[in-house]
Amino acid sequence: MKRAVQQSTWTGRWVAERAGVALTGSERLPELVGLALRSGNPRRAHLLVSSVLGKHVPQRPAVVHGAGLELGRRVRELLGPEAAARAVVLGYAETATGLGHSVADGLDAPYLHSTRRPVPGIPPLGGFEEEHSHATGHLLLPSDPQLLSGDGPLVLVDDELSTGRTVLNTLRELHGRHPRDHYLVVTLVDLRSAEDRRRLAAAAAELGVRLDVVATASGGVALPEDIVARAERLIASVPPAAPPPAADPAPLVRVGLDWPAGLPDGGRHGFTARDRERLDAVLPALAGQLAAALEADAPGVEASVPAGAAAERVLVLGFEELMYAPLRLAEALAQRLGGDRVRYSTTTRSPVLAVDDPGYAIRTRLAFPAHDDPQDGSSRERYVYNVAPGADGVRRFDAVVLVVDDVADTPALHQGEYALLRQLRQVTGRVVLAVLPSHRPAQAQAPSEAPTESPSQVPAQPSSGRPSLPAPLYGPAFSSYRPEEVAWLLKDLSAVPLEAPTEEREEAVQNGGAHYAESLPVEYTPSPEYQELFHRALHGSAERIALAVGTVAETLLRERGPGLVLASLARAGTPVGILVRRWLAFAHGLDVPHYAVSIVRGRGIDRVALRYLAAHHRAADVVFVDGWTGKGAITRELTAALADTGFDPDLAVLADPGRCVRTYGTRDDFLIPSACLNSTVSGLVSRTVLRAGLIGPEDFHGAKHYAELAGGDVSEDFLAAVSARFGAVRSHAVEQAGRLAADPDRTPDWVGWAAVERISAEYGIDDVNLVKPGVGETTRVLLRRVPWRVLARRGVGADLDHVRLLAAQRGVPVEEVDELPYSCVGLIHPRYSRGATGASGRAVAAAPTVGRES
Repeated sequence: MKRAVQQSTWTGRWVAERAGVALTGSERLPELVGLALRSGNPRRAHLLVSSVLGKHVPQRPAVVHGAGLELGRRVRELLGPEAAARAVVLGYAETATGLGHSVADGLDAPYLHSTRRPVPGIPPLGGFEEEHSHATGHLLLPSDPQLLSGDGPLVLVDDELSTGRTVLNTLRELHGRHPRDHYLVVTLVDLRSAEDRRRLAAAAAELGVRLDVVATASGGVALPEDIVARAERLIASVPPAAPPPAADPAPLVRVGLDWPAGLPDGGRHGFTARDRERLDAVLPALAGQLAAALEADAPGVEASVPAGAAAERVLVLGFEELMYAPLRLAEALAQRLGGDRVRYSTTTRSPVLAVDDPGYAIRTRLAFPAHDDPQDGSSRERYVYNVAPGADGVRRFDAVVLVVDDVADTPALHQGEYALLRQLRQVTGRVVLAVLPSHRPAQAQAPSEAPTESPSQVPAQPSSGRPSLPAPLYGPAFSSYRPEEVAWLLKDLSAVPLEAPTEEREEAVQNGGAHYAESLPVEYTPSPEYQELFHRALHGSAERIALAVGTVAETLLRERGPGLVLASLARAGTPVGILVRRWLAFAHGLDVPHYAVSIVRGRGIDRVALRYLAAHHRAADVVFVDGWTGKGAITRELTAALADTGFDPDLAVLADPGRCVRTYGTRDDFLIPSACLNSTVSGLVSRTVLRAGLIGPEDFHGAKHYAELAGGDVSEDFLAAVSARFGAVRSHAVEQAGRLAADPDRTPDWVGWAAVERISAEYGIDDVNLVKPGVGETTRVLLRRVPWRVLARRGVGADLDHVRLLAAQRGVPVEEVDELPYSCVGLIHPRYSRGATGASGRAVAAAPTVGRES
């Protein structure tokens, strides 16, 4: 059998040559790091890929452990015996948990690492943010809170020191709780700029502390100003890798390791010198159990194995934060097997582009659904790099020993087309699964004792001293939707009288005394005539809507992967979010989390809801969903609100007649019946409310549940009618998504906004916010505002039947016009609505000039 040939080429060459990225400083840097391109992280385009960390690149375990040991010994020498004896080491999740533990070994100090996995029963001691990361939130969960309360040196360990912002966040958080005189930052590579160094030194001076930095190598990264654009072009130019050829799955052996009772599997809750002694004592025996499982005649094999098929190249694969125990097992296994047979790496949350080139650090990639923490959403995507064969088909490893904790030993690890174990069995000759007991301190709840609510119902743990985040709302207590369909990140204001007649609301806003989101229009049961019109429209458009839903869902799956988290803009976007979720379940068997969040023009998106999403999911996985675009005001609001948050502002909609988003089902302007009936087609939920005195700084935005309107509720009728057409349009939706992916004209050109400006000028309206384009927005004007007139594109027929009916009921003229990019446009009456417009949503100085008689 052919073996993979080790390349001596620097693994940063590909990115350096094509993207203009260069390393400066120490000559050792190319030995320690290569380069790759991140995918799905708008904060940083490039990735430094360590060759000695054991995260992305399989490496000899002695090299990985030795890199940390050497740094720990240097810290010990710097501190001296007395200070070293009082030191505590803190590592950063997820990448540096093993490195930090190895530094603690070299220093012979107690160890704790931050975590992104909340543990029931263990309240966080604190937390901090890693601003550039794909997942920014860190929790500190020591079983003994006194671990971080001493006055000895605190050693902070990360794999790279790029800007120092994470260290700054940590220092300010921990120093405010437990001040001390001396901090050390330990890292493999220190790549801070001169300004970054000055900022960190100034912060230390401000706090009145000594701060030392210990690094294996130092230097810098020179980036072109357009690095993000270059990276995007490079990523787009790389064709997707072909999947490994189908093969019979390799044997799977499950080995029961005799892990000592009470021995922590890592430093999530702390790891002491006594723990280190216990682990060192049992490692030889544990390695013997792994070696036995690798033999051809080991018991428990799920498929026949030829006798004598010894594994010459073995990978011990750890799991995200669980780095140290697998590393030490790999090191002990290498000593037992002898030679140069064992390598070590771990799975990761970091999405990285794979390029099968010897000058690129990430040659191959396997993507799989998360299988560990249901609170993160079981369908989130995770990765393992440089394990699968490349284009030449050469197998990299004869066997893989996968080490996970019992929290991660779930059906999602074993079952499903893309499950990690299934994929590993396709790319190697044997898979050994070793499951360690996840350490649970005495005060923590065991899983069997945990509450039985669904994962998305578990509130986030507080971090950085903030209060606990509020819990979502679910049907049927709030909304008529099923609880698994959507979690409402809203505050229930059902008992608060907020409704007022339309004209009174417009007058209040006009006078500058209210924002449009501080009150609600009166909701009512639609007349039988209008309900009949809704059902006729739904019957005629259900298949068209289903095709748009499928096109959006397939596009998102193609471009964002199976780890999607849907965040619909309440309330119009929520039925769409439910339909996209149903499509992904129907077509792909995915169980995608779905939340409804509030966004208010002039005041932005609900920041508490964003914190909740960030606490439970990776920000890059969250996709914001709405029903349609008008002129694009909400699109612009969303883009502005999400700047510098880590969330992707690319809004996905069913219909984009305004041509202001790039992810859409269609750009036709047609009737989406969910625009017609207010709460009775939106789960009996009102529009959202943001009002001082009702919504505090730690509250979600508010809304009401109109349970009294249940007799006229057609929310499920709408969803069922569209869902029933999924099978009929599935192949067409896949084709549409493929065409969209290849379409260079998806870039928004904002033709709708230009049309709105032209209409505003032609009709003597000096504020574009009085012009509401598209069928959906025109419907809203007729239902909730004071309409002035409707402009209908000449020749549009049944799609506007409901608009004509509503206009007749309100006494509003419908004027047919030519050259209109929308089916219709609604104009709000200037007399009442001048205050409900503008960036602030408050009154303008004077009424707009009206150019035509009404």
